[in-house]
Amino acid sequence: MKKDTEKKQTTHFGFTEVNVGDKSNLVADVFHSVASKYDLMNDVMSLGMHRLWKKFTIDQAQVKPSQKILDVAGGTGDLTKEFSKKVGPEGEVILADINIKMLEEGRNKLTDSGIVNNVSFVQADAENLPFEDNYFDCITIAFGLRNVTNKLNALKSMYRILKPAGRLLVLEFSKPTMPLLDKIYDSYSFNVIPKLGEFITNDKESYQYLVESIRMHPNQESLKKMMEEAQFEDVEFFNLAGGIVALHKGFKY
Repeated sequence: MKKDTEKKQTTHFGFTEVNVGDKSNLVADVFHSVASKYDLMNDVMSLGMHRLWKKFTIDQAQVKPSQKILDVAGGTGDLTKEFSKKVGPEGEVILADINIKMLEEGRNKLTDSGIVNNVSFVQADAENLPFEDNYFDCITIAFGLRNVTNKLNALKSMYRILKPAGRLLVLEFSKPTMPLLDKIYDSYSFNVIPKLGEFITNDKESYQYLVESIRMHPNQESLKKMMEEAQFEDVEFFNLAGGIVALHKGFKY
């Protein structure tokens, strides 16, 4: 009876309801498809703004030399690269991603940049991170949480492996807060982004999913409450680009 109940549990994949057990494979297919053009599409879709959002995240992380950092769903390694410079040769940065193609893209990109000595790469599920308790000084997840099947489980997994006084930063698309911006954003998202995906990556469907997944992600206050439910304290968020993107920050004490 329990197995029958589990089979009937559903979650969203974009606007589509799918079995819980199927979502991770569907998301994997998306990122397998777009991995090689992921950075280019980020620049085109955001008009380069994603670089400023990531810089703000890095500044808020307040990483120090010799610290241990985990970049969850780190993809092509934009945050990992900067953290590697900040922690120095005595520090450690781990780029973790569930998708092997994205992990390979990140490894190749960072190796080409000469970033190798203090960085390692781990294929890992955000809901079950394979690291010991109280290990990291700082954890980041940028534009990855919305793709996780059970977001609360992922937040709890990150909480477990943070050191006391460690911090989590979640950079993610969110809900516009400025008047009329939501209508402009919807029009751009649904009418332009999938077409860009088709033109640049020959994959309209994957970018249709990415647009839909943004709409299904919890808004700013809901994600804050979810982080608090996972035991994070002093949770706050910063709206960027009028709330199109938000950075949430919480601490483990």
